[in-house]
Amino acid sequence: MNIGAPEILLIVFVILLLFGSKKLPELARSLGKSLNEFKRGQTESAPEKKIEKRADPADQDETDATATKK
Repeated sequence: MNIGAPEILLIVFVILLLFGSKKLPELARSLGKSLNEFKRGQTESAPEKKIEKRADPADQDETDATATKK
């Protein structure tokens, strides 16, 4: 699906018609805040996943024992 300049201009025009020029900055600001919150949530959850993997050394021991039996 290739979107060219005419299609982008049409989309921008429709958005302007729907929301009006006064609401667009507010809409863009709220979208930016939402993206920042999403990124912050991803970075905060990433260390927790690493801690969970390190917290279960028993799982690693079982896989090592299985590998040595073969």
